[in-house]
Amino acid sequence: MPERSYLVGLIGAGIGTSLSPALHEREAARHRLTYAYRILDLDRLGLAAEAVGDLLRRARDLGYHGLNITHPCKQLVIEHLDALSPDAATLRAVNTVVFTDRGAVGHNTDLTGFTESFARGLPDAPTRHVVQLGAGGAGAATAHALLTLGAHHLTVVDAEHARATALARALTTRFGPGRATAAALPEAGERLRDADGLVHATPTGMARHPGLPLPEHLLRPALWVADIVYRPLRTPLLRAAERLGCRTLHGGGMAVFQAAEAFRLFTGREPHGDHMLADLTDLVGTTT
Repeated sequence: MPERSYLVGLIGAGIGTSLSPALHEREAARHRLTYAYRILDLDRLGLAAEAVGDLLRRARDLGYHGLNITHPCKQLVIEHLDALSPDAATLRAVNTVVFTDRGAVGHNTDLTGFTESFARGLPDAPTRHVVQLGAGGAGAATAHALLTLGAHHLTVVDAEHARATALARALTTRFGPGRATAAALPEAGERLRDADGLVHATPTGMARHPGLPLPEHLLRPALWVADIVYRPLRTPLLRAAERLGCRTLHGGGMAVFQAAEAFRLFTGREPHGDHMLADLTDLVGTTT
Protein backbone atom coordinates (compact mmCIF):
# COMPACT_ATOMS: atom_id res chain seq x y z
CA MET A 1 0.00 0.00 0.00
CA PRO A 2 1.24 3.56 -0.64
CA GLU A 3 2.78 5.12 2.45
CA ARG A 4 1.87 8.78 1.93
CA SER A 5 0.15 11.14 -0.50
CA TYR A 6 1.77 14.22 -2.04
CA LEU A 7 0.39 17.09 -4.10
CA VAL A 8 2.94 19.22 -5.96
CA GLY A 9 2.95 21.36 -9.07
CA LEU A 10 4.83 23.50 -11.58
CA ILE A 11 4.34 27.22 -12.21
CA GLY A 12 5.59 28.72 -15.48
CA ALA A 13 4.61 29.95 -18.92
CA GLY A 14 4.07 27.65 -21.88
CA ILE A 15 4.71 24.50 -19.82
CA GLY A 16 1.87 22.33 -21.06
CA THR A 17 4.29 19.80 -22.58
CA SER A 18 6.59 19.62 -19.55
CA LEU A 19 7.82 16.14 -18.64
CA SER A 20 8.13 17.04 -14.95
CA PRO A 21 4.78 15.45 -13.99
CA ALA A 22 5.72 12.11 -15.52
CA LEU A 23 9.28 12.16 -14.15
CA HIS A 24 8.07 12.86 -10.60
CA GLU A 25 5.12 10.49 -10.70
CA ARG A 26 7.16 7.60 -12.10
CA GLU A 27 9.77 8.04 -9.38
CA ALA A 28 7.05 8.25 -6.74
CA ALA A 29 5.63 4.94 -7.97
CA ARG A 30 9.00 3.30 -7.34
CA HIS A 31 8.73 4.53 -3.74
CA ARG A 32 5.11 3.37 -3.51
CA LEU A 33 3.89 6.91 -2.89
CA THR A 34 0.61 8.44 -4.04
CA TYR A 35 1.88 11.52 -5.86
CA ALA A 36 -0.03 14.03 -7.98
CA TYR A 37 1.89 16.61 -10.00
CA ARG A 38 -0.14 19.47 -11.47
CA ILE A 39 0.69 21.99 -14.20
CA LEU A 40 -0.10 25.65 -13.43
CA ASP A 41 0.52 27.22 -16.83
CA LEU A 42 0.38 31.03 -16.78
CA ASP A 43 -0.50 31.12 -20.48
CA ARG A 44 -3.45 28.78 -20.11
CA LEU A 45 -4.60 30.59 -16.98
CA GLY A 46 -4.33 33.96 -18.70
CA LEU A 47 -2.01 35.30 -15.99
CA ALA A 48 1.12 37.44 -16.04
CA ALA A 49 4.35 36.25 -14.45
CA GLU A 50 3.73 38.64 -11.56
CA ALA A 51 0.81 36.44 -10.50
CA VAL A 52 3.25 33.86 -9.15
CA GLY A 53 2.74 35.12 -5.59
CA ASP A 54 -1.02 34.64 -5.76
CA LEU A 55 -0.60 31.16 -7.23
CA LEU A 56 1.86 30.30 -4.49
CA ARG A 57 -0.57 31.32 -1.75
CA ARG A 58 -3.48 29.56 -3.45
CA ALA A 59 -1.49 26.33 -3.80
CA ARG A 60 -0.57 26.38 -0.13
CA ASP A 61 -4.19 26.96 0.87
CA LEU A 62 -5.19 23.98 -1.28
CA GLY A 63 -2.76 21.70 0.55
CA TYR A 64 0.14 21.49 -1.89
CA HIS A 65 3.39 20.18 -0.38
CA GLY A 66 5.51 22.23 -2.76
CA LEU A 67 5.97 23.69 -6.22
CA ASN A 68 8.55 23.78 -8.95
CA ILE A 69 9.06 27.20 -10.53
CA THR A 70 10.27 27.80 -14.08
CA HIS A 71 10.59 30.58 -16.66
CA PRO A 72 9.70 33.42 -16.23
CA CYS A 73 9.14 33.28 -12.46
CA LYS A 74 12.39 31.99 -10.92
CA GLN A 75 13.42 35.43 -9.71
CA LEU A 76 9.98 37.01 -9.33
CA VAL A 77 8.92 34.36 -6.80
CA ILE A 78 11.60 35.31 -4.27
CA GLU A 79 9.75 38.26 -2.75
CA HIS A 80 6.85 35.94 -1.89
CA LEU A 81 8.92 33.44 0.11
CA ASP A 82 9.63 33.20 3.82
CA ALA A 83 13.14 31.76 3.57
CA LEU A 84 15.79 30.74 1.03
CA SER A 85 18.29 27.91 0.99
CA PRO A 86 21.95 29.00 0.76
CA ASP A 87 22.12 28.18 -2.96
CA ALA A 88 18.91 30.04 -3.75
CA ALA A 89 20.08 33.04 -1.74
CA THR A 90 23.40 33.09 -3.59
CA LEU A 91 21.85 32.67 -7.03
CA ARG A 92 18.85 34.91 -6.37
CA ALA A 93 16.78 32.37 -8.31
CA VAL A 94 14.36 29.70 -7.10
CA ASN A 95 13.06 26.68 -8.97
CA THR A 96 11.66 24.69 -6.03
CA VAL A 97 9.45 25.85 -3.16
CA VAL A 98 8.70 23.59 -0.21
CA PHE A 99 5.87 24.44 2.17
CA THR A 100 7.01 23.81 5.75
CA ASP A 101 6.15 24.87 9.28
CA ARG A 102 8.55 27.78 8.70
CA GLY A 103 6.57 28.92 5.68
CA ALA A 104 7.44 28.78 1.98
CA VAL A 105 11.12 27.94 1.58
CA GLY A 106 12.84 28.49 -1.76
CA HIS A 107 15.56 26.21 -3.14
CA ASN A 108 17.56 26.02 -6.35
CA THR A 109 18.08 22.51 -7.73
CA ASP A 110 19.19 23.75 -11.17
CA LEU A 111 22.69 24.22 -9.74
CA THR A 112 23.07 20.60 -8.62
CA GLY A 113 21.24 19.40 -11.73
CA PHE A 114 23.63 21.04 -14.18
CA THR A 115 26.68 20.12 -12.09
CA GLU A 116 25.77 16.43 -12.14
CA SER A 117 24.84 16.45 -15.82
CA PHE A 118 28.06 18.20 -16.89
CA ALA A 119 30.24 15.95 -14.74
CA ARG A 120 28.67 12.88 -16.35
CA GLY A 121 28.32 14.12 -19.93
CA LEU A 122 31.48 16.20 -20.44
CA PRO A 123 33.79 14.93 -17.67
CA ASP A 124 37.09 15.90 -19.31
CA ALA A 125 36.00 18.97 -21.27
CA PRO A 126 38.48 21.88 -21.15
CA THR A 127 37.14 24.87 -19.24
CA ARG A 128 39.88 27.49 -19.47
CA HIS A 129 37.35 29.91 -20.99
CA VAL A 130 33.61 29.26 -21.32
CA VAL A 131 31.03 31.54 -22.95
CA GLN A 132 27.49 31.38 -21.62
CA LEU A 133 24.44 32.75 -23.39
CA GLY A 134 21.74 33.73 -20.89
CA ALA A 135 21.87 35.37 -17.47
CA GLY A 136 18.39 34.61 -16.13
CA GLY A 137 17.43 32.21 -13.37
CA ALA A 138 18.73 29.08 -15.11
CA GLY A 139 21.79 30.96 -16.33
CA ALA A 140 22.70 31.98 -12.80
CA ALA A 141 22.68 28.31 -11.80
CA THR A 142 24.77 27.08 -14.73
CA ALA A 143 27.26 29.93 -14.30
CA HIS A 144 27.84 29.16 -10.62
CA ALA A 145 28.06 25.46 -11.46
CA LEU A 146 30.72 26.04 -14.13
CA LEU A 147 32.96 28.06 -11.83
CA THR A 148 32.43 25.57 -9.01
CA LEU A 149 33.48 22.80 -11.42
CA GLY A 150 36.72 24.67 -12.09
CA ALA A 151 36.17 26.86 -15.13
CA HIS A 152 38.97 29.43 -15.11
CA HIS A 153 37.00 32.22 -16.74
CA LEU A 154 33.36 32.65 -17.76
CA THR A 155 32.02 35.25 -20.17
CA VAL A 156 28.31 35.93 -19.62
CA VAL A 157 26.35 37.18 -22.64
CA ASP A 158 22.72 38.28 -22.51
CA ALA A 159 20.40 40.35 -24.67
CA GLU A 160 19.89 42.48 -21.55
CA HIS A 161 23.46 43.61 -20.94
CA ALA A 162 22.64 44.91 -17.47
CA ARG A 163 21.53 41.43 -16.45
CA ALA A 164 24.77 39.91 -17.75
CA THR A 165 26.75 42.54 -15.87
CA ALA A 166 24.89 41.87 -12.62
CA LEU A 167 25.52 38.11 -12.88
CA ALA A 168 29.21 38.60 -13.70
CA ARG A 169 29.54 40.89 -10.69
CA ALA A 170 27.89 38.32 -8.42
CA LEU A 171 30.20 35.60 -9.74
CA THR A 172 33.26 37.75 -9.17
CA THR A 173 32.16 38.47 -5.60
CA ARG A 174 31.82 34.76 -4.87
CA PHE A 175 34.70 33.27 -6.87
CA GLY A 176 37.24 36.08 -7.02
CA PRO A 177 38.52 38.76 -9.42
CA GLY A 178 38.96 37.78 -13.04
CA ARG A 179 36.71 34.71 -12.96
CA ALA A 180 33.78 36.27 -14.84
CA THR A 181 33.05 39.13 -17.20
CA ALA A 182 29.98 40.33 -19.09
CA ALA A 183 29.69 40.93 -22.81
CA ALA A 184 26.99 42.37 -25.05
CA LEU A 185 25.25 40.05 -27.51
CA PRO A 186 27.10 41.47 -30.59
CA GLU A 187 30.40 40.53 -28.89
CA ALA A 188 29.53 36.83 -28.63
CA GLY A 189 31.37 35.87 -31.80
CA GLU A 190 34.59 37.57 -30.73
CA ARG A 191 34.47 35.92 -27.29
CA LEU A 192 33.76 32.49 -28.78
CA ARG A 193 36.94 32.61 -30.88
CA ASP A 194 38.94 32.22 -27.66
CA ALA A 195 36.57 29.83 -25.86
CA ASP A 196 36.75 26.13 -25.09
CA GLY A 197 33.01 25.74 -24.67
CA LEU A 198 29.58 27.31 -25.04
CA VAL A 199 26.69 26.94 -22.60
CA HIS A 200 23.26 27.96 -23.86
CA ALA A 201 20.91 28.99 -21.03
CA THR A 202 17.97 30.71 -22.73
CA PRO A 203 14.61 29.29 -23.93
CA THR A 204 15.62 29.55 -27.62
CA GLY A 205 15.24 26.19 -29.30
CA MET A 206 12.09 25.20 -27.43
CA ALA A 207 8.93 24.62 -29.45
CA ARG A 208 7.52 28.04 -28.59
CA HIS A 209 10.92 29.76 -29.04
CA PRO A 210 12.23 28.16 -32.27
CA GLY A 211 15.54 28.86 -33.93
CA LEU A 212 19.21 29.29 -33.07
CA PRO A 213 20.40 31.57 -30.24
CA LEU A 214 23.38 32.72 -32.33
CA PRO A 215 24.57 32.42 -35.94
CA GLU A 216 25.75 28.92 -36.85
CA HIS A 217 28.98 30.23 -38.41
CA LEU A 218 30.22 31.23 -34.93
CA LEU A 219 30.56 27.55 -33.98
CA ARG A 220 33.72 25.53 -34.73
CA PRO A 221 34.65 21.85 -34.31
CA ALA A 222 36.94 22.36 -31.30
CA LEU A 223 34.14 23.98 -29.29
CA TRP A 224 32.03 21.85 -26.96
CA VAL A 225 28.40 22.95 -26.69
CA ALA A 226 25.96 22.39 -23.80
CA ASP A 227 22.27 23.29 -23.94
CA ILE A 228 19.81 23.47 -21.04
CA VAL A 229 16.77 23.01 -23.31
CA TYR A 230 15.47 19.44 -23.25
CA ARG A 231 12.34 19.61 -25.43
CA PRO A 232 13.63 18.70 -27.95
CA LEU A 233 16.75 16.95 -26.67
CA ARG A 234 18.59 17.71 -29.91
CA THR A 235 17.91 21.41 -30.29
CA PRO A 236 18.74 23.33 -33.48
CA LEU A 237 21.90 24.55 -31.72
CA LEU A 238 23.04 21.03 -30.84
CA ARG A 239 22.23 19.76 -34.34
CA ALA A 240 24.35 22.53 -35.83
CA ALA A 241 27.18 21.77 -33.42
CA GLU A 242 26.99 18.04 -34.16
CA ARG A 243 27.25 18.69 -37.90
CA LEU A 244 30.60 20.37 -37.23
CA GLY A 245 31.81 17.55 -35.01
CA CYS A 246 31.51 19.41 -31.70
CA ARG A 247 31.10 17.50 -28.46
CA THR A 248 27.61 18.25 -27.15
CA LEU A 249 25.53 17.93 -23.99
CA HIS A 250 21.73 18.09 -24.15
CA GLY A 251 19.53 19.51 -21.42
CA GLY A 252 17.97 16.20 -20.42
CA GLY A 253 20.51 15.43 -17.72
CA MET A 254 20.02 18.79 -16.03
CA ALA A 255 16.23 18.34 -16.20
CA VAL A 256 16.46 14.90 -14.60
CA PHE A 257 18.91 15.72 -11.82
CA GLN A 258 17.17 18.95 -10.82
CA ALA A 259 13.91 16.98 -10.71
CA ALA A 260 15.55 14.29 -8.60
CA GLU A 261 16.74 16.85 -6.06
CA ALA A 262 13.30 18.50 -6.01
CA PHE A 263 11.73 15.08 -5.39
CA ARG A 264 14.09 14.61 -2.45
CA LEU A 265 13.08 17.99 -1.03
CA PHE A 266 9.36 17.29 -1.43
CA THR A 267 9.37 13.75 -0.01
CA GLY A 268 12.56 13.19 1.97
CA ARG A 269 13.15 10.07 -0.16
CA GLU A 270 16.39 9.31 -2.00
CA PRO A 271 15.64 9.42 -5.76
CA HIS A 272 16.92 6.90 -8.29
CA GLY A 273 18.80 9.15 -10.69
CA ASP A 274 19.70 6.46 -13.21
CA HIS A 275 16.11 5.22 -13.36
CA MET A 276 14.91 8.78 -13.89
CA LEU A 277 17.38 9.19 -16.78
CA ALA A 278 15.88 6.07 -18.34
CA ASP A 279 12.40 7.51 -17.77
CA LEU A 280 13.39 10.67 -19.66
CA THR A 281 14.68 8.67 -22.62
CA ASP A 282 11.44 6.70 -22.69
CA LEU A 283 9.25 9.79 -22.36
CA VAL A 284 11.07 11.76 -25.03
CA GLY A 285 10.81 8.76 -27.33
CA THR A 286 7.05 8.58 -26.85
CA THR A 287 6.27 12.31 -27.01
CA THR A 288 8.46 13.70 -29.81
